[in-house]
Amino acid sequence: MRILGISAYYHDSAAALVEDGRIVAAAQEERFTRRKHDPSFPTNAIDYCLRYAGCSLGELDAISFYDKPFLKFERLLETYLSFAPTGFSSFRKAIPLWLREKLFQKDLLLREFKKIADADIDPKKLLFSEHHFAHAASAFFPSPFVDAAVLTMDGVGEWTTSSLAIGSGNDLSIQKELHFPHSLGLLYSAFTYYLGFKVNSGEYKVMGLAPYGVPKYAQQILDRIVDVKRDGSFWLDQKYFDYCTGLTMTNDRFADQFGQPARTAEQLLTQFHMDMAASIQAVTEDIVLKIARSIRTETGAKNLCLAGGVALNCVANGKLLKEGIFEDIWIQPAAGDAGGAVGTALAAYHLNMGQPRRVMPNGQDGMSGAYLGPEFTQGEIEQQLKSAQARFSSLTDEEIINATAEALAEGKAVGWMQGRMEFGPRALGARSILGDPRSPTMQKLLNLKVKYRESFRPFAPSVLREDVADWFELDGDSPYMLLVADVVNSRRRQMTPSEASLFGIDKLNVPRSDVPAVTHVDYSARIQTVHRETNAPYHALISRFKDLTACPMLVNTSFNVRGEPIVCTPTDAFRCFMGSEIEVLVVGNAFLKKEDQDPSLKLNYEHAFDLD
Repeated sequence: MRILGISAYYHDSAAALVEDGRIVAAAQEERFTRRKHDPSFPTNAIDYCLRYAGCSLGELDAISFYDKPFLKFERLLETYLSFAPTGFSSFRKAIPLWLREKLFQKDLLLREFKKIADADIDPKKLLFSEHHFAHAASAFFPSPFVDAAVLTMDGVGEWTTSSLAIGSGNDLSIQKELHFPHSLGLLYSAFTYYLGFKVNSGEYKVMGLAPYGVPKYAQQILDRIVDVKRDGSFWLDQKYFDYCTGLTMTNDRFADQFGQPARTAEQLLTQFHMDMAASIQAVTEDIVLKIARSIRTETGAKNLCLAGGVALNCVANGKLLKEGIFEDIWIQPAAGDAGGAVGTALAAYHLNMGQPRRVMPNGQDGMSGAYLGPEFTQGEIEQQLKSAQARFSSLTDEEIINATAEALAEGKAVGWMQGRMEFGPRALGARSILGDPRSPTMQKLLNLKVKYRESFRPFAPSVLREDVADWFELDGDSPYMLLVADVVNSRRRQMTPSEASLFGIDKLNVPRSDVPAVTHVDYSARIQTVHRETNAPYHALISRFKDLTACPMLVNTSFNVRGEPIVCTPTDAFRCFMGSEIEVLVVGNAFLKKEDQDPSLKLNYEHAFDLD
């Protein structure tokens, strides 16, 4: 039985294919179109999933969409009526699109399918799942748990902004919901907007900026902006926000509350902005922990699954794990809207079709390490590289591992493309830029010369699972880079009194551990544990690097530059290689050095993309 899941028309469109209960393929549309956060119908992602499974649209047993447009339209109308006449200009812009397309999404989807299949798809095969139910399904059904509580938190689906579900076997049911406009995701996005970053893409910048500040405004936020109850439920004072009916997230009252106008993207970050980031991060963690404690008390559940955009806040996740409220937690790696494609397909399989669920043995999950995207044969790799006029050497498997590890040990930045592309926002050693974590200058090099992004942004370590506890305060799995833990004391470097007295961005250049390139200013790191079973080449590379350096980890960041999606094809990889200061490129068994390439092929990425 094959079921196609689709998320589309808001941001991060994606498709996923489930075959007999197993996720066999999944990809985001942005990777094919090269348009970051592409919201359009995922034609390319669907085509990939069908080609991978060797089937056509007509052969599918069902196609499931990740939300219900009529419920969303109901929320839109009720919200505008509640705030009328405020927001009329926004209403006037939104309604025509809904009446022309979004309200009749079933017909729109059938027309899109007809373009792909050149034949009519049986409308009875088209199913719709509520947005938060799709999130919950994406978290529970692939998890390693037979039974679990499921917490989903994001901006908003149809009406729901947070939900609690209970999963058992192949059954899943929503127990509680918080509704729009009271949303933890929208609260965090409001501060993202206020701090001058893009909503729905810049939230992780706020999280990365927070350790440079002090949460001095946290209590003010709790006193004036959000009323949090003991069980974690909350109420947002809407007089400070414009997201219900306006074209911005916050208003003048919000700015007056904190004494400064919203930052523009061009303005320098100040200590005030860092303190604001620290404050909203602290409030978010407080709410998440309160909700988690309440869930454990009310349900008695020993395991917790997480999904929704807020579940990508790996700092809050790390705090949740460290508190020990649950025996174990599992987070969907594609926790945002892209993961809704997986969730709606699994919900259709287990609930609509009544099919049984098989929990993986030995604590494994059903996401296959998130390596669910396209891969390329060595012949296809070499053909694409030759077409791009690349100069490369073809090496054996052992030679490619040795040559790459030696380049990394020499301090070179390496583009690494191997096997199937990751599904979700994190690069996990299939489409990654790698570096030496021991280097005190690697973070600055990768941020400013390779990624063309803000200098304060931290990088993650990919560490061998068997060595993680020797370096970090974590003795468990974190395969999806969704948990933050501190560097152990024995690996830390004590700061001098003058270094400890530094504030803000001045903290950046102070090495804090034996692996300064992956140690944030608060001694934390966003950890990926690497497992031989899910990514043998990456595990072999880090093991060889350990042999050379005694360091069992690498700096890992996504293989892209600021403003574009993670690379998908060998052509994408070579283009990014030539548009940045990556020194070595490894694609399959092809090994490329920058000095060997034709200088006329160099691209200027600083001007080729919107870098806001």
